[in-house]
Amino acid sequence: MAPVAKPRSVLVVDDDTHLCALMRQFFAPYDFRIEVVHDGRRGLARALDSEFDLVILDVMLPVIDGFEVLRQLRKRSAVPVIMLTARTEQEDRVAGLNAGADDYLPKPFGPEELLARMRAVWRRAGKSVATEAQWLHAGPLRVELDSRTLFRDDVPLTLTSVEFDILELLIRATGRVVSRDEVAASVLQREFMPYDRSIDVHISRLRKKLEGVALIQTVRGAGYLFAPGSGAAK
Repeated sequence: MAPVAKPRSVLVVDDDTHLCALMRQFFAPYDFRIEVVHDGRRGLARALDSEFDLVILDVMLPVIDGFEVLRQLRKRSAVPVIMLTARTEQEDRVAGLNAGADDYLPKPFGPEELLARMRAVWRRAGKSVATEAQWLHAGPLRVELDSRTLFRDDVPLTLTSVEFDILELLIRATGRVVSRDEVAASVLQREFMPYDRSIDVHISRLRKKLEGVALIQTVRGAGYLFAPGSGAAK
């Protein structure tokens, strides 16, 4: 007998009770387990107490705002996170990505788009491992594909699922310029928009984590070029 697939578990942290009710209604036909929390403190506690497959996190929350919830969550968990924001400022979305979000979605949004982004995040988090190799090497960096773990001189580094996928793409393309269109299509599964800074934000975070051991060069008007270093920073 084939094993029964475990339902996807989703934590929604949003103080908009009407929106939460609509999401519950929309996702009712799907095999998801939806839990809803309406303030940041309880949302952080639930995200850390239980193993969720995804957290949908609003920016504007009582008690603790979504940015701080995400910063605290990222210290202890790599669970995929999609942030929601009713603000129109690009800086807010950039701040969410800087704090470790895997994707963001501005309000108002259609539930079909949210579902598509959830599935894209899950594809990135659980994409299949190539059979010809279980790891990649780039100077002092070792990327273990099966566990999706990056090691710097045998010390593990914490990456979000998006950061891991971007780094894997860049390492495989070492010596070749990778365009933003390619990153958007391969990693984010969406078309690159000229004013979308999300890729630059992920790249900036990667640069900080790889400082001293690898260089990710921005080639103006073309994309990104990865060059491994010879050793760890002293």
